[in-house]
Amino acid sequence: MNKTIIYAFLAIGFVTASSCKKLDLTDPSSPSTGSFYANQNELELAVNDLYRLEFWTAQTATTISSTTGKEVPAASVVELTGAFEEFFSDNCFYRGGSGGNPVIAGSLASDNANVQAYYLNCYKAIARANAFLENKDKAAANTPPAIMTRLEAEMRLIRAYQYAKLITHFGDVPLNIKTLTIEEAKNVNKTSKADIYTFLKGEYEFAAQNLPQTYGTAVKRLTKGAALALEARTALYMGDWETARVASLAVMNLAGGYTLNASYDNLFQLAGEQSAEIIFSIPRDQTQQIFGVPDDIITRNAGGFGATLPTRELVDAFECTDGKPIDESPLYNPSDPFTNRDPRLIATIVPFYNNTPSTVVPRTSYWLGYNYNPHPDSAQVWSNKLGRKVTNNDTRAVAPFASFTGFVFKKGVSQSWSDTHKEDNDAIIIRYAEILLTYAEAKIELGQADATVLDAINKVRARAYGVPVTQTAAYPAVTTLDLTQLKNVVRRERRVEFAFEGLRYMDLIRWKLAEKALTRPVIGLPDPVNQNRAKWPFPGVTPIDDDGIADYSGFGADVKVLFQRSFDKSKQYLWPIPAVEVRANPKLTQNPNY
Repeated sequence: MNKTIIYAFLAIGFVTASSCKKLDLTDPSSPSTGSFYANQNELELAVNDLYRLEFWTAQTATTISSTTGKEVPAASVVELTGAFEEFFSDNCFYRGGSGGNPVIAGSLASDNANVQAYYLNCYKAIARANAFLENKDKAAANTPPAIMTRLEAEMRLIRAYQYAKLITHFGDVPLNIKTLTIEEAKNVNKTSKADIYTFLKGEYEFAAQNLPQTYGTAVKRLTKGAALALEARTALYMGDWETARVASLAVMNLAGGYTLNASYDNLFQLAGEQSAEIIFSIPRDQTQQIFGVPDDIITRNAGGFGATLPTRELVDAFECTDGKPIDESPLYNPSDPFTNRDPRLIATIVPFYNNTPSTVVPRTSYWLGYNYNPHPDSAQVWSNKLGRKVTNNDTRAVAPFASFTGFVFKKGVSQSWSDTHKEDNDAIIIRYAEILLTYAEAKIELGQADATVLDAINKVRARAYGVPVTQTAAYPAVTTLDLTQLKNVVRRERRVEFAFEGLRYMDLIRWKLAEKALTRPVIGLPDPVNQNRAKWPFPGVTPIDDDGIADYSGFGADVKVLFQRSFDKSKQYLWPIPAVEVRANPKLTQNPNY
């Protein structure tokens, strides 16, 4: 691939933050702060070490075993895309154990492995950033001042984003901006979320002022645009609409800056890795042995497990081509649900092969070399890869663990995943479409609906249809300036635009919709013996409320409840502080009701 990327082979221990009580411990196998940071090369190695996916997205996940009732690893589900938190939302469901995880089961506790790993990785990165900032001047005599400043800006931005993740998930946490002794680490107090956010705004500003706008077309490092974009995201999550507006507008106004990729589908393929839409991504490459194992996403016919499942709720969230939701549009047909829909639907979800007996030539849907058809009457399907019919392992009538919802993800998946069982698409952390919708949401929340808001939303919508924003007859352009309607439009737009990119969970949290969306059951197709061809694939039109939440309660036995979600609004809008941290330092009071 034609790209220059940062690979951090150095396992720099420096100051390890495996828990609050270990914030000053040094990995004995790694260079110590006393001998390191002596020159530009060592400074760059220290910064490069934090360009690892584990510091930007979480890579662990667990499910609840149906036999033991305990958490068990969910294979490589999350390693694929960095979309860790999508499994905590109503967009995605993992078929493992009983299918649930402690977030959607309402059983999240302070000893949860995911919570501990998330907290740990944030403080690991913070500790390493602190060590760098305290020791960087050792290299001042042999490092150009401009390089020193740029590396400092990168480290301060990385540290700031770690704190942004912490305060949006845990609320008040310790603000450590220096290396702590063991005794100090045992006595740190929490700092308020508001005070930490004030500190972060200064860090984002420093980074934006001191990072270059570009390093060249192929180099992937933090930039001025990334600093502003991450500030905009943080401000959005904090409900600081004015800062979100200003920061996102600054990204939009960068000279020669970012543009939407012409093709939504291709953006998530290898061909899109150098797109001007990508503001920041973490590189992965098979040749450097940095890749994911995508078997949980790949269909069973193509050699995978088909265990990472789009929900019916996600499928129903995509509008029809007239811009109306499926329960309002005359274009929607539950017997042919992929027709007359927002093009992002078939870019995100593999459409069914339609072999319903008809005088019309059936629509062909090849995916990874096979017709994708989960209907139980299709024990065989045609393989254009093999040129013959094969056993259809993607229907539960043949393979009991085929997709329970009937759906599989298409977004970002390529034929090479099936061929090599390796996934090396770069992990996109933030992209320009998010900035446009952040700007629109911030302006709407400020009561400032105007033409710039419509333009930002419509650019994203027009790109989905592959047309310029000015061709308003070729896509369902938004024209209303009604604030309530626009709020609903932006929320729906974020859901479908960023499906399986890991943003949905935090959107539900900050919009206070988790208590509604995450108390509805996950539903799937009926068991094969109960599947009625006349009601295939959907028995009717799904009612969807103003918040975009679907209601399947009226379908009775025509759908199957796969998992009953639960969300305790008295506590789950924050995660618990890990128990190991509270035991090490009693001053770290636990979050309410945990």
